[in-house]
Amino acid sequence: MSETPQTEPNETEISEGIPAPEGASEIIETDYEIGQDNFEAQIGPFGLDVHNPVFAISGAVVIAFVFYTLALPEQAGSIFSWLFSFATKTFDWFFLGAANIFVIFCLLLIVTPLGSVRLGGAEATPDYGYPGWFAMLFAAGMGIGLMFFGVLEPVYHMAVSSPLGVPSPFDADGNLIPENVDAAKAMGLAATIFHWGLHPWAIYAVMALALALFSYNKGLPLTVRSAFYPLLGERVWGWWGHIIDILAVFATLFGLATSLGFGAQQVNAGLNHVFGLPIGATMQVLIITFITAIALVSVVRGLDGGVKVLSEINMVLAAALLIFVLLVGPTLMIFSDFGSGLWNYLVDLVPLSNPVGREDTDFVQGWTSFYWAWWISWSPFVGMFIARVSRGRTVREFVICVLIIPSLVCVLWMAVFGGVAIDQVLSDPATSQVKANVIDSYNPPLSLFAMLEGLPLSSITSVLAVVLVIVFFVTSSDSGSLVIDTITAGGKVDAPVPQRVFWACFEGAVAIVLLLSAGGLSSLQSMVISTGLPFTLVLLVMCIAIWRGLQAERRV
Repeated sequence: MSETPQTEPNETEISEGIPAPEGASEIIETDYEIGQDNFEAQIGPFGLDVHNPVFAISGAVVIAFVFYTLALPEQAGSIFSWLFSFATKTFDWFFLGAANIFVIFCLLLIVTPLGSVRLGGAEATPDYGYPGWFAMLFAAGMGIGLMFFGVLEPVYHMAVSSPLGVPSPFDADGNLIPENVDAAKAMGLAATIFHWGLHPWAIYAVMALALALFSYNKGLPLTVRSAFYPLLGERVWGWWGHIIDILAVFATLFGLATSLGFGAQQVNAGLNHVFGLPIGATMQVLIITFITAIALVSVVRGLDGGVKVLSEINMVLAAALLIFVLLVGPTLMIFSDFGSGLWNYLVDLVPLSNPVGREDTDFVQGWTSFYWAWWISWSPFVGMFIARVSRGRTVREFVICVLIIPSLVCVLWMAVFGGVAIDQVLSDPATSQVKANVIDSYNPPLSLFAMLEGLPLSSITSVLAVVLVIVFFVTSSDSGSLVIDTITAGGKVDAPVPQRVFWACFEGAVAIVLLLSAGGLSSLQSMVISTGLPFTLVLLVMCIAIWRGLQAERRV
């Protein structure tokens, strides 16, 4: 309706669990009250407080999806396979173009005066220090993916996918072609960093900034629809808003399910590698069930007692594994790979980002399009989680920290794990376990453990890797259920715990049924593409809303 400046700090809460802006901020005056459309009930000892249309439709569709996929796995698998092929081949240009827009938008926020706006009001102070903030950001944002793809992707792009037409260092018989080695190695790292650098973090930053700005500064519910108030006005509380939030729920759920599926396969491969346990769907179902049960304990403990503690444990374990591989591997070469990988990424950033006229269609459609859809599907989850822990930062500080610093850490991770794996492959192709599991026979879940096998103390580091994947797994499930519950509770951040338990259970259920369908891993990827496609439009329009919202704010 209108925006009224608040010139004095206001310590009251503007919504359930969300503090009011501190200092000057342009609060949006609206007739809407958080929870006015919610259905509240007390069922025995359990409370219920859900946004009626969003929760009812999202929950019903997810339950129907689970039962359909279980009842007709072959038919479901065929549909999922067709969806993946159609979306990646038809809309690859759209995914690449949209991701480029998000990067440019974030860079503009850094260099323009709008970057001086403070999230939470002109006098707001950060709720978390840098160590805790970074820990939660990384554990929720990239954890399982870095573990799953850190070895696999650099080696695969070097030897198989040929990004930008760079030839493989191996001939058809598996023999090295010396003149191709340097260019292929450089492209393997550059192409991998491309998928884990500026573009994904720009996607996360756009969503997180929108949620933080319109909740902490404008006084609106912490839900995706709130970001569209500058464009839709009061209509955002009606069916336009319901559709936006429902799309956010589906995108988050299937994006998480994909990560949980990857994590279950990698844990299964690690347990097989270390303890000889069987690899198969039954074991992966048991893994997902077990880890979901652990996640439920974290869900009950809440953000500070659950996610924050697990995230900090993750950071310690991940740093320990990273330092170990760095020290026992070819250390000087790793540092060289870090510098050269970052340089080659920057040099090739524009051609790798080009959305039209590409001849490396396998790389663009099979990898980049999937990744951008995956990050976009994850954006409500990671974005809301980052928003929850980023109050008190200026927009410039926020964007730099979310965009630049995590990208550098991802470069380091890929240079260490991918660089060591590439060195193993090129130094001794005949006996390299990485080559056998990535190039000769494509076995993604085992790639990390194959690399660790070539280093000292592999039995210990493999166990550590399994534990790390499990903790990342638990953190993602916990954080995801928290985010989905916030959306389906109409923006309430302190809704009853049983609702988060419901979503945590069904995140695991969706991952299980997709793994059991005929497509398996490809089914996981298909649903990410399918939900990421419409949500890309949501994010593009969101950029306009953010710009308008920031223009109305006082700069500090």
